[in-house]
Amino acid sequence: MSRVREENVLAILDASTTASNPTQHQTDDQIAFLRAVRGAFLVRDYQTHPTNKIYEPVFGIMRMGSSLELILESFRLLCDLHQRFPRVHVLDKDGSESPELVVDEDAWSPFVFSSDVAWSVRQSAGKTSSSPLDSSAFQTLIEELSEVFNDANLQALETKTLGNILLFQYLVRILEEDFVARKRVYDETMNWTLVRDSLLSMLLSSRRINYRSLMKDCFFIICGLCQDCTQSSAGLISSDSSTAKPTTTENTTVAIASLEAVNNIGASLQKLLIIIMELDTLRKKADLEGGITRADGVRTPLLEIILDELTYNRDLLSPFFQKFHHPKWKLEIILQYFSKYNAKPSVRTRRSNSSTEDATFNGVLRCFSNITSTKKIIKKISKDVVQLLLAHGFQVILFHFPFSNK
Repeated sequence: MSRVREENVLAILDASTTASNPTQHQTDDQIAFLRAVRGAFLVRDYQTHPTNKIYEPVFGIMRMGSSLELILESFRLLCDLHQRFPRVHVLDKDGSESPELVVDEDAWSPFVFSSDVAWSVRQSAGKTSSSPLDSSAFQTLIEELSEVFNDANLQALETKTLGNILLFQYLVRILEEDFVARKRVYDETMNWTLVRDSLLSMLLSSRRINYRSLMKDCFFIICGLCQDCTQSSAGLISSDSSTAKPTTTENTTVAIASLEAVNNIGASLQKLLIIIMELDTLRKKADLEGGITRADGVRTPLLEIILDELTYNRDLLSPFFQKFHHPKWKLEIILQYFSKYNAKPSVRTRRSNSSTEDATFNGVLRCFSNITSTKKIIKKISKDVVQLLLAHGFQVILFHFPFSNK
């Protein structure tokens, strides 16, 4: 029954609709195909997930769609299909039993990392618009986005660029949900293998990427978004208020989509950085318990890379903290930044009831309890940087941890 259903849906989509310059008729067929997939697998009470034959053309349309409508519709469809038919989920057990991680190995994935995947599949990864991405294709995507947000005028993003942004959002969503499910079970079972086999871990440990370069690209995109978002907003307001050259509906739609894309990619980049830092934390914990082996490789923690960039280029502090909002990790970055210049921010006595007092915001504030230590810190960091870090630190504490002793 499922094969017949899929064949009926696929019959709408002619092979020629994947052409780089489709006709209006082909575009209409693609739209009809996407709606048919939604009707067949989401609207109705259908319990079996679609096969690769359905996922691949939808994925290809999102990557190479000729119009904003096609790209958006395929993006939403993929997200809805993933929510309805997750590849990874947690099965809660009754009583004192630990939750179980359930992985549907037959489910489609936009990534291909595993060594047990057929060689032919890995060879084709990223080569066609409908094929899943390997680690090098993911890094290429980040590099392309980095070029766009560093050089391009965001008032005129091309449809292909908007497609890449939505592709990135979708990929981060897959990485995040896979990692969060595995982390939840790891917290209960302490089974490091579950985390090691996550899509995120396999991506970052791949020898086909330059890990540090990838992390720096993500970092610099976030820093650039602060200025880019302002420029895009100004451009959109300017175009809307112009009477000499009225904007077409299509141009206005693209301008609005561009502005939304800037905001969305910022949120997705933040999610990616957060789960990577969470992975680094779990890895450190597993290492202390003897769970890390040579097979896990060696990787510089992302937090150290971010701190290095903020230390050597202090002009990036303000734009980074304006776009990076996660309270826990924002505060951790601030605390670690201060610790780089002040190894012992407070004096620990025998009566100290907390071995981690130095790693709190109160510990940082104690650095400024006397004129001598304050002058030393300002000399190392500068008054402007100190004020900036303290302002963002207080913002996190007051708005997110108002009753915390941190």
